[in-house]
Amino acid sequence: MRFWGVRGSIPSPGPETARYGGNTPCVEIRAGEELFIFDLGTGVREFGSAQRGPFNANIFISHYHYDHLQGLPFFGPIFDPRSRFVIRGPTRDGRTVKDVISGQMQQPFFPVTAEMVFRAQLDYQPFAAGDKARIGEGVITAIETHHPGGNLAYRIECRGKTIVYATDTEHGTARDAQLIDFARDADIFIYDAMYTEDEYLGRAGSPKIGWGHSTIETAVKVADDAGVGTLVLFHHEPTRNDDAMDELVKTAKKLRKGTIAAREGLTIKL
Repeated sequence: MRFWGVRGSIPSPGPETARYGGNTPCVEIRAGEELFIFDLGTGVREFGSAQRGPFNANIFISHYHYDHLQGLPFFGPIFDPRSRFVIRGPTRDGRTVKDVISGQMQQPFFPVTAEMVFRAQLDYQPFAAGDKARIGEGVITAIETHHPGGNLAYRIECRGKTIVYATDTEHGTARDAQLIDFARDADIFIYDAMYTEDEYLGRAGSPKIGWGHSTIETAVKVADDAGVGTLVLFHHEPTRNDDAMDELVKTAKKLRKGTIAAREGLTIKL
């Protein structure tokens, strides 16, 4: 797996965020002969630019907040008729994944529509909590997490190895226990750790309760309760610079040995 975008809410490019990266969420996973892409934040533009020639991929979208979709109109391979993508995502308020993707590229918000310019072979498929997709040697399942408007966490299993991608989730509801069970014994656990406990509760700045994101302290607790291997902090606060990220990681490592923070270009092999 490789991280192409790790920030939350809004891109944060610049010299102060260069080491961890400023692109919004996009994670590449290669399982057997299959290629999977999780979320289409601005990181997917970099991913597309790094590819040589046409290719096929399975795209899974966690939810439709703009930081998880805004890279799609600039994803070069989607304009290549030789490429093929299966795009899966939840149906929300009666709108399918195709409806949402088409809807975000409309006047006056965007100059061209998806139907006008996308030339790749596209297959849109709904995917909901409880669904299971067997793709090559991989098995992908999903559950709902606690986030405004809904969000899917994904579990990817292949050849006895497991990765759980749980971006955009807030702790403090019955879904905490569900996520712990869902992540049970995963080798890699990617978790939304946007805030510290002080930031979340308002002891440092305005409170973030109800915003749909979690903390490093909760990330450690969930990882411990689920018995996962490596905890990967994800969906970094866009105003947190690299030095502050270093301090956050140090704190997390004291709470749970081996914890790391996702950064652009980080590659993990299982």
